[in-house]
Amino acid sequence: MIRLSKIKSITNRLVAHSSQLIALILLPLLFSCGKNNSSDENLKIFKYNESAGILTLDPIYAKDLPHIWACNQIFNGLVAFDDEMNVVPAIAKSWNISDDGMTYTFILRDDVWFHEDECFVSKTQRRKDAKTQRDEDSVTLRLCDSATRKVTAQDFVYSFNRVLDRKLNSSGSWIFSNVYAFDAINDTVLEIKLTQPFPAFLGILSMTYASVVPQEAVEYYGTEFGRHPVGTGPFKYQYWKEGVKLVFRKNPIYFEVIKDTKTQRRKDAKIESESESLSLCDSATIRLPYLDAVSISFIVDKQVAFMEFIKGKFHFMSGIDARYKDELLTRDGQLRSEYEDEIYLIREPYLNTEYLAFFLGDEDTLGKDRSLALRQAVSYSIDREKMLRYLRNGIGTPGNQGIIPAGLPGFKDSKTQRRKDAKIESDSATLRLCDSATLNIGYPYNPKKAEQLLKDNNLIGYELKLYTTQDYIDIAKFVQSALTEIGLNCRVEEMMPAALREKRANGNLPFFRSSWVADYPDAENYLSLFTTNNFTPQGPNYTHYSNAKFDELYQKSLTCNNLQERAKMYHEMDSIMMTEAPVVILFYDEVLRFVNKKVEGLGSNPTNMLNLKKVKID
Repeated sequence: MIRLSKIKSITNRLVAHSSQLIALILLPLLFSCGKNNSSDENLKIFKYNESAGILTLDPIYAKDLPHIWACNQIFNGLVAFDDEMNVVPAIAKSWNISDDGMTYTFILRDDVWFHEDECFVSKTQRRKDAKTQRDEDSVTLRLCDSATRKVTAQDFVYSFNRVLDRKLNSSGSWIFSNVYAFDAINDTVLEIKLTQPFPAFLGILSMTYASVVPQEAVEYYGTEFGRHPVGTGPFKYQYWKEGVKLVFRKNPIYFEVIKDTKTQRRKDAKIESESESLSLCDSATIRLPYLDAVSISFIVDKQVAFMEFIKGKFHFMSGIDARYKDELLTRDGQLRSEYEDEIYLIREPYLNTEYLAFFLGDEDTLGKDRSLALRQAVSYSIDREKMLRYLRNGIGTPGNQGIIPAGLPGFKDSKTQRRKDAKIESDSATLRLCDSATLNIGYPYNPKKAEQLLKDNNLIGYELKLYTTQDYIDIAKFVQSALTEIGLNCRVEEMMPAALREKRANGNLPFFRSSWVADYPDAENYLSLFTTNNFTPQGPNYTHYSNAKFDELYQKSLTCNNLQERAKMYHEMDSIMMTEAPVVILFYDEVLRFVNKKVEGLGSNPTNMLNLKKVKID
């Protein structure tokens, strides 16, 4: 535990012995050269650290949060999700889905421009207008001299086909596995035809993989496009020193506008009056984003990054390391009072379910009945509330229900009501999707019942080996203790993450810790893990669970466009699967964000996306 009183002395030692690191931390922002440097100190710059690093800003490779967060500031897609997990327009202002669920027709905005970039200008023109292209004082000039162009439907056809290009080996190619064709009907109408109905498809289109990119930029920068991205987002690429700093600058021609106060309108009057074509609205609105820039640092040492955040060098910190969770949080997961004047805490349900999994491919070694009894006994044996309280400072919701986590869409009540009924609402996403009276799945803590199941099936003393990684060793030890108490002999085997993933995919781990973070906010994303045709190594069904009724309901749900009816199917599938217990649900995770009190408008959502376009800094 690091107490605030110790921070100064620790920092002094770091300065004395790590001058190079501190120099990198303090490296000035190089937004631009020449005359603009003198005013940079007055810019509203949102700063955060990314300890995991960023390798590319090409959206077709954005498969984890560090890359997704960065890319989401630069790029847009057809649609997006708001904080309530509702699909909302982005570049597509409206859409229509055919009655058979096979054809999606999108009507695009006609006022979306790519970032100003030299890729749109011929070599001759770039030389001729070099000074004009560098001029950041006039929005009008940048539009009139061909340094950008409007987005069209053909740009989406190009971008989507690029995701599918096998030569590029995009990690997101699977999102279009159900697509038959993309077709640009004209500049503002895009048609997508599916091979079969898939109600979650609209949500999939919100993923970063489905961002629009200009062909000119991809061809101009070639393999370096990921180091010099060009998109349509609220921020544009400015500067990148690998391992040190990544800087995005405000995009002055971003298409989204918002109503704002008279004071703000006056403040931004100059920008709004520079171009009639860019105003897009009357004087009661201003153009997003509010921030002037975003600065991302890459301090690998989380402890150093934590201290920099405490000192106010960063505006935001996501999640919390076990080494300093007790410094910031009380035992029940609340922010300690000594920090309340400087930072605030955001806690929201996260679409992540943590669980233990059994490989069922060899369950015949015990027999199906005894194997089922063993799995159910393990599920009943774990005091999840105690585990969360002592190991995670109360962060998360006990996994006493099914695989579907809190935070999925389909519920009727408002955000205010969800917070009021936080405990009920966070118990299970299925509770929000279906009538709570029918919710009867899962395994509450019941060690007596667990022990009786073992006795009835002659399993007392049975040996289990639980495979996990170092990050979850404390949870594994807790489970080990719980299983020992009911009469099982459990050993914990620690593995490197890559080795665990490989053995898990090949069915070589009989009992292991795992988790699933939703790729898109639909319960189908979780239930697909347990379909027969998704067996590993070709699919993500690591348990090799198979149930004909489950498979039948899953296929039926894919053709059901009625949310309530589909929710009932989801609930029934979840109930079937949990009865047979191929997985032991541990907890449903939460988004945890620590934010400097100078920051306004930094919300959160169950997908843990970082959206900075409406953020302000006092």
